[in-house]
Amino acid sequence: MATASDTEHQPTPRSQQQEPMKRHRNGEIWDFEDEMVVPSNRQVILGLDGGATSTVCVCMPFVPFSDPLPNPLPVLARAIAGCSNHNSVGEMAARETLEEVMADALLKSGSNRSAVRAVCLAVSGVNHPTDQRRILSWLRDIFPSHVRLYVQNDAVAALASGTMGKLHGCVLIAGTGTIAYGFTEDGREARAAGAGPVLGDWGSGYGIAALALTAVIRAHDGRGPHTKLTSSILHHLGLSSPDELIGWTYADPSWARIAALVPVVVSCADAGDEVANTILQDAVQELALSVKAVVRRLRLCGEDGQDSFPLVMVGGVLEANERWDIAKEVMNCISKDLPGAHPIRPKVEPAVGAALLAWNSFMKECHKEVYRR
Repeated sequence: MATASDTEHQPTPRSQQQEPMKRHRNGEIWDFEDEMVVPSNRQVILGLDGGATSTVCVCMPFVPFSDPLPNPLPVLARAIAGCSNHNSVGEMAARETLEEVMADALLKSGSNRSAVRAVCLAVSGVNHPTDQRRILSWLRDIFPSHVRLYVQNDAVAALASGTMGKLHGCVLIAGTGTIAYGFTEDGREARAAGAGPVLGDWGSGYGIAALALTAVIRAHDGRGPHTKLTSSILHHLGLSSPDELIGWTYADPSWARIAALVPVVVSCADAGDEVANTILQDAVQELALSVKAVVRRLRLCGEDGQDSFPLVMVGGVLEANERWDIAKEVMNCISKDLPGAHPIRPKVEPAVGAALLAWNSFMKECHKEVYRR
């Protein structure tokens, strides 16, 4: 997990923890702190899950490492904003969304940045160490020096939402986009897919809907078979002809807008449409392939392929419908080759998973510091 440098994480005296905080270009969003009186013993953690569709930030009380985690986990506040994937909306817009949603969560919780002990941002589009370093540098300009900062891909928070903060196993996300991400107990990690629609996020909501739109155009011009998708999608969008789909699609080709057509595709498949069924069957194969690739690279299944490992499954595409249960079909496909896969539905939302990651990472660093002494 990418963190701010160790030198930035040394314990700081109480007097320094109340230092004036730098303000980013949207400094006015922190103006609420000028009027807020926060108890000196208030300590909180921020967990943020940022995807291609929405961004959620939760503020949770900090639990000392001598205490067990409470059940249920207390959430002081929850804030929601739009897309924070810099590949989708641009870096400046993504930063603005991230900063605003963190400020909103702190405001709702009655806390300020001085009360924060750790922050974990789990954001889609964080695909390389340079992405992590860039976000960490920006975060350091926002929070006081005593705050521990962690940046990960949003898939890692999704994994933590099923394992309650433990980084071991594999997660499959299938929402607007898709990614499979895995960790071994000794810290090795691997991923598959998640490169965005241009590079083929097949099996994602965008991928399913884009294939459905393509099928409608192909049926219309005679290159493909007739499909119920034509009438269903046109009715859903309020259009009268497949020709109008071209204008609708390119007027705003945002990923989430296209992916929102997935329920229409599933309904057509439920009604027996062969084209829609083929699209979903292909999606199942692609999603299963992503999981298998990660598991085999990390050998989560052991040398003989029989070892048990948790597989957290997250995202709207994996929700069951009347006839089509994509998650079940994906598991059936995976289990044929990896019988040790143990499917898990998230125990908490991904933003809480991110907060648990921050808490676990903070605790590990504290233990290391105590050991070094």
